[in-house]
Amino acid sequence: MKKSKRIEKDNKILKKFISVYCRENHIKKGVEEYKDGYCKDCYELLQYAVKRNELCPLEPKPQCKHCKVHCYSPKNRQKIKEIMKFSGIYLIKHGRIDLILHYIF
Repeated sequence: MKKSKRIEKDNKILKKFISVYCRENHIKKGVEEYKDGYCKDCYELLQYAVKRNELCPLEPKPQCKHCKVHCYSPKNRQKIKEIMKFSGIYLIKHGRIDLILHYIF
C-alpha cells in the first residue's frame, strides 16, 4: 500500500520538529544520544508518532490538530503539542518559515 503524500509530508515534519526539540532540550544538555541523533525518549516518541500517522483510519487524512479522532494517547498527545510549540518557535526564530507553513495550514 502506497503512503499518501499527506502522510509522507507529516512524517517529514514530525522528524524535523522532534529532531530540533531533542537536540536543543536533551542532546545539548548531556542526555546520551540513542539513535539517529535522538535521545531514547524522543526516538521512541518519533516511532510512535510515525506509526500512528501511518495507521490513520481517516481518508483523506486530516492534520492531526484538526482531527476529531485522536490516535495518540493523552500523554503522547501532550508531548507532541509541547514539541510542536517549542520547535515551531525555534524554527521561526531561525528563519525556517517553510516548515512552519505546513504546521499552520
